[in-house]
Amino acid sequence: MRKIFGWGARNGAMLNENKGGPWGSGGGSGGGGPRNPWGEPSRRPRANPGGNVTSLDEFLKKSRERFGGRFPHQDGRPYWLYGLAIAVLLWLAFTSVHRIGPQEAGVITRFGSYVGTMGPGIGFSLPAPIDRVQKVDVQAIRTVDIGSTDRSSENLILTGDQNIIDLAYSVRWNISDPERFLFQIKDPEETIREVAESAMRAVVAGVTLDEAIGAGRSQIEQRVEQVMQQLLADYKAGVRVQGIAIKQSDPPAAVNDAFKEVSAAQQQAQSYINDARAYALQLTAKAQGEAAAFDKVYIQYKAAPEVTRRRMYYETMEKVLARVDKTIVEAPGVTPYLPLNEMQKRAAPSNEGTAR
Repeated sequence: MRKIFGWGARNGAMLNENKGGPWGSGGGSGGGGPRNPWGEPSRRPRANPGGNVTSLDEFLKKSRERFGGRFPHQDGRPYWLYGLAIAVLLWLAFTSVHRIGPQEAGVITRFGSYVGTMGPGIGFSLPAPIDRVQKVDVQAIRTVDIGSTDRSSENLILTGDQNIIDLAYSVRWNISDPERFLFQIKDPEETIREVAESAMRAVVAGVTLDEAIGAGRSQIEQRVEQVMQQLLADYKAGVRVQGIAIKQSDPPAAVNDAFKEVSAAQQQAQSYINDARAYALQLTAKAQGEAAAFDKVYIQYKAAPEVTRRRMYYETMEKVLARVDKTIVEAPGVTPYLPLNEMQKRAAPSNEGTAR
């Protein structure tokens, strides 16, 4: 055994001295012999033709050192796989999780077909393009204006008494069923406008001109709201009408001035009629009061005719004489005032006779 190990050690020393075997050095600085096929390759760093190491090489080297020599590229996996995984996660997060506001509803469609509605809060669905969620504000009050108040355009409607008026009004509405609102009719707002015009013309055709421009406007608004709601329910539009507001109800512009004069005359005549009625009511109330007072006096007259007659005479004379100048009539033997001078003269002779 010692001979064997000794022989191996000698052969190893010879190989080392030979530096690569019988073919010479495997790429050392000395020796010009052929290259040893079993020798180790040269470990000298290759010269960089550009001089210094580029910034990209330094970045990759530092990245490998930061990951402990396990940078993803060292494991044979390219960078784009990790980028793809991150993109997939972001895609799932942004297309599968939905935040629905307190006044909103989320309509879910799967390949274009309706599958459900999300309520307020956080909701989940399949990622796009499988599922799509469309948010709809179901509590916002929307307004459709029909006609113009500045006379830029006229909305002429025929009344029941064959007169024409220019109406400007607005319709307030909101969404009651998001599914039907989105998928039942093509253009919901245009449909609401047309339904409002049709309902207004149908209602105004049954009233007179005075009712359309006067006190009957509130009733017209209520009837138009009812007719509109019925039509939209028949269409299954998913819309609830909140109210109708008539902003302007005037004759056409061509006859507006003359109509205003007629209206002013009618209002003045109505004012005179109201004044006359108020005066008549005042006189009636006064007469009723006097009649009630006379009834009370008559009851007293029946109880004591002479006393009541005299009291009524005195009261009447008091009222009459209070409004005229006073006249004093001297009756024979009546002194209307106290004559102090004459009384002193009469008293003087009597005093002299007494002194004698």
